[in-house]
Amino acid sequence: MRLFLAVLFFISHITISASAQTYKAVVLPYPKLVKFDPRLIVKTGFLVVPENRAKPAGKTVKIPFIYARKPDQDSSKNISLFTTGGPGYSTTANIDSIAYDSGFLKFGGFIAFDQRGTKRTIPCLDCLEVGEAVKRSYREGKNKDSLILKATIACRKRLSDQGIDLSAYNTMESATDINDLRLTLHVDSLNLIGISYSGGLMLSVARQHPKAVRTLLLNSPLPAFVNFEEHALLNLNEAFDKVFDNCVSDSVSQVKYANLRDRFHQYFSNITGKNFSLRYLEKGTRDSITIKYTKTELLNALSDRLNSIQVKSVPAVMLDMINGKHADYVKEVLDGYFRGDPALSLGMRYSVYCTEQIAYASQVLEKQQDRILPWLAGYPVNNVNHQICDCWEVRKEAQDAKTPVYSAVPALITGGDIDPACRPFYNRLIQRYMPNSQLLIIHNRGHLPGFTVDGTDYVKMFLENPYQKIIAKSDALIVE
Repeated sequence: MRLFLAVLFFISHITISASAQTYKAVVLPYPKLVKFDPRLIVKTGFLVVPENRAKPAGKTVKIPFIYARKPDQDSSKNISLFTTGGPGYSTTANIDSIAYDSGFLKFGGFIAFDQRGTKRTIPCLDCLEVGEAVKRSYREGKNKDSLILKATIACRKRLSDQGIDLSAYNTMESATDINDLRLTLHVDSLNLIGISYSGGLMLSVARQHPKAVRTLLLNSPLPAFVNFEEHALLNLNEAFDKVFDNCVSDSVSQVKYANLRDRFHQYFSNITGKNFSLRYLEKGTRDSITIKYTKTELLNALSDRLNSIQVKSVPAVMLDMINGKHADYVKEVLDGYFRGDPALSLGMRYSVYCTEQIAYASQVLEKQQDRILPWLAGYPVNNVNHQICDCWEVRKEAQDAKTPVYSAVPALITGGDIDPACRPFYNRLIQRYMPNSQLLIIHNRGHLPGFTVDGTDYVKMFLENPYQKIIAKSDALIVE
């Protein structure tokens, strides 16, 4: 296998123009990145590009990728590229093996590509200090927000002392990373697959490098041109409204959940600002501790259930909470905090959100949500906010990043009608500027609803003829 990879692999480069200056995007070996069927042709490596393309002679970043295809598939055409969402998560770390007929290999070659600053990239923008600060706040009963800010400052100093330009970890640079990889691998154009944040990233590729894009497949995309923080509570409220509407239309549940909307609104409005406590045993310890919590932890437990699998449990959980039965649900949330998220590179997330979301979001409009949605008032939907970004100190992204993407590229967009973050409202905004796009709204699915509904694979249908109108084959699907 080592000989196979050695023979297969070659170091390639291409000269790229950047603001009248040049740099070479280079591919270097990264062996043993993934297990794969030996019949496949697989190339793994690092794309090496400038950290800041405005300073092409400066520091570089190394970004891992996996490129797989079958021997009879064209090496330059009909290639699909996927990068995961977040921002802050690694794409390649979630792929441990590649089967011969797996996933998008059914349609042509496939590339899995990381985003700069995530787990396997060099450098990696981890901020483990912040996770420890959250745990400490619960263990010691101290203010979580103040401890997070101190940890953020410490993380920023540590990374900056390494000479890392934190402002260079943004969507526009990542979009050019994708195009550089395409050119270096001599790929004609790409089917770009994006989920959540990376859906917006793929739209940015289409704007900055239109020749790089054959089609777009966007699963619950978050368009970079919206100010998410100004909509975050409204988005969550719409998702809850869908749950309440389902209760009204469900003849079996009408009596049990009568007036659930009003009861939820009243209860959560009344507990705003109140503190509760429970005894909690942290995994790996012997003695339980008293932990204080607020409605934030309760809303975390509810919003976490707004997914395709657990959504049916949301009304019952709401009733439990309204009746004072908090413990089981709060412990779930605490387990998550104490377990941490080892897959998340939080510093990369801070850089992306601070440069292009928080920098443009109006705090006045954010607070308006509290006024009209008192039951959600004060709830921190995101783990990045203005105070954190004041500590992170990165440059504001260029205005181009906040403009809608006008494109004639054929696109397939999917959204779940109970998605608490990337609502169909965002899906329709994207579609408005893309005349060759089609939107699938899937009933009773949350974030990342996928492209398959009741056994029908709409990706296959789309890629076979990207300009042909899709016909829904399920009552759970609306095609727009």
